[in-house]
Amino acid sequence: MVRTTALLAATAAFALNAHAESMYSKKSGVLNINGMDYDRLIAKSNYTSIVEFYAPWCGHCKNLKPAYETAAKSLAGIAKVAAVNCDEEMNKPFCGQMGVQGFPTLKIVRPGKKAGKPTVEDYQGERSAKGIVNAVKEKVPNSVKRVNDKSLDEWLKENKDSAKAILFSDKGVVSATLRALAIDFAGLVSVAQIKKSEKAAVEKYGITEYPSLILLQPGSEDPIKFDGKVEKDAMVKFLSQVAPPNPDCPPAKEKKPKAKKDTKKESKSSSKFAKASASHKSQDSSSAAASATSETVEEPIAASESPSPNLKDEDTPEPIELPKEDVKPTIPTIPEAPELQTLCLNEQSKTCILAIHKDVSSEAAQTAIASLASIHKKHGAKLFPFVSVPSSNPVAGLLLSSLSLGNHDVHLIATHGKRAWYKKYSGAAFNIEAVEQWVDAIRMGEGKKEKLPEGVLAAAEKVEEKKAEEPVQIKIEEILEDDAAAPEHNEL
Repeated sequence: MVRTTALLAATAAFALNAHAESMYSKKSGVLNINGMDYDRLIAKSNYTSIVEFYAPWCGHCKNLKPAYETAAKSLAGIAKVAAVNCDEEMNKPFCGQMGVQGFPTLKIVRPGKKAGKPTVEDYQGERSAKGIVNAVKEKVPNSVKRVNDKSLDEWLKENKDSAKAILFSDKGVVSATLRALAIDFAGLVSVAQIKKSEKAAVEKYGITEYPSLILLQPGSEDPIKFDGKVEKDAMVKFLSQVAPPNPDCPPAKEKKPKAKKDTKKESKSSSKFAKASASHKSQDSSSAAASATSETVEEPIAASESPSPNLKDEDTPEPIELPKEDVKPTIPTIPEAPELQTLCLNEQSKTCILAIHKDVSSEAAQTAIASLASIHKKHGAKLFPFVSVPSSNPVAGLLLSSLSLGNHDVHLIATHGKRAWYKKYSGAAFNIEAVEQWVDAIRMGEGKKEKLPEGVLAAAEKVEEKKAEEPVQIKIEEILEDDAAAPEHNEL
């Protein structure tokens, strides 16, 4: 027994040491930073950054890794993609100060008006490479001047003593690559973009291909034409004949001994974060392991930070009063069509989980509802609504028939009215591990979604019109989701 206990202790110690290792290699393109690096490499940088706060044991962090590494490669030369291992002791105070309560948490950091005072915002978008790349590109500052035939001469007269670069493009949008190039040479080279439809400017510089980049040196009207591949590194090299580009951040300073400071605030943040981290770690290890090795999200979803283990479950109504030892978590029941439509099935509704059942007393229905209730109680109010729906509800009956769900005791369905998709639970068992894995896949946007038949939302709206004056019986706090799909950016 003593030998077994010692072996378990040694195994646990080894696991803790393994957790401290970084999840990203140097070849991945993701910049591994710690709390001490953040100020110089991110906060004082001229460039936009996205920072992931993670723990190596977190299943969702492992699931996000392939997409995050892909995003890092796509954003090379445009923005920084960094990661902080919050499982390392030295990083815990910093993660606490940054408000990290769950993993993974993603934050976009943009240069502010004052050096070293960046704007920091939570990334709530799609957790896919494309979603991350588009969101970060959108935040890259734009100092590129849009010039046309009428304004060209005026722009050329500005800052006569500085060099100027002009990109002639067949696109109207200023790409993130060109915006990043302007940051590289801010104060050294003025950068402008002219559209191919500006005929006078095109003829002036003899432009015949698009995109075309030219460089005008101070005091000269003869353009130097760029004949390389239109890529960031090549363009930087081309403009470097005028001056070397700006450094992306201040150089590292030599460390000097500092006087002792009051560490009460730091200790408080570290302690608070450590408790949340330990609780989240315990929950993650008990749930089903993340199975996906890559991420293919078809629809933008509410991809906020992982729920805090300390959040109260405000969405779950009070259960029926029973002896204390028998009180179990539950989910609300919606027997009427208007309530179901108002909450989950209209053109503005977000993600909902419906447990549609014929007989709530059946073993399958009881197990499925109990699993959903436990999952919702575990994650708290940040999770989308879970509701129990009897098949006698007219809209539920319509779903059963239009989706050809078959003759089973219970069906679990995820719906999203605004994007008109649904996703069925295809498992045979309704135990908490299997159901939670399905719910997590929905949260992370994994798996294929199917289109809701048009008649479902339309029929639900008609039912609501007939009973518009009836009060809604079920109140569940709406979970905010970032449904706006990240706009496409036309590159050079």
